[in-house]
Amino acid sequence: MNECGCRHEASNPSERKVLVIALGLNAGMALVGGVAGWISQSTGLLADALDMLSDATAYGIGLAAMGRSLRYKANAAYASGLVLLLLGVSVLVEVARRAVSGSEPEGGWMVSVSLVSLIVNVAVLRMLTPLRSGGVNLRASWIFTRADVVANVGVILSGALVALLESRYPDLIIGTLIGLYVIREAYEILVEARKAKAECSSD
Repeated sequence: MNECGCRHEASNPSERKVLVIALGLNAGMALVGGVAGWISQSTGLLADALDMLSDATAYGIGLAAMGRSLRYKANAAYASGLVLLLLGVSVLVEVARRAVSGSEPEGGWMVSVSLVSLIVNVAVLRMLTPLRSGGVNLRASWIFTRADVVANVGVILSGALVALLESRYPDLIIGTLIGLYVIREAYEILVEARKAKAECSSD
């Protein structure tokens, strides 16, 4: 049978190793960023931490999809997109809550933690770049990490503005922008996953 749903690809040990490393790094930084965001009352850091947590989830799904059928990989990418979409909406809800209830973000925490996250994400992005053409699920992982790099830079800039202006608004703004950007990335992943599933069905 040549149907896409029945065709499997061999598991690549090097791809698996990269995803395992990426999962560990993102899970660790999600924990660090979440704690730091809670302590520093930073919406931007919390959004960034949740973004990295979703990445770790995506890498886990990617690992589960390795060596499976192309249809399974497309479904895994679709599931990753749904997780990312839910995250983006959750970030916007949290921003709205803090805008109403109030917050006093600390710019120093935002800059220092996001710098570490940026270093981690750039390293992971470089590891994933050669793999992004290997399958829709790997492409989704690469998109996730690219979004993280953009988010890290945004939190660093907003943290500097929070410290300089002594205002919480840059933090709320970057939290909103990260949420919207995450939703956009989720949409891109969902579109690619749908295309892959459609091509699979037509084989």
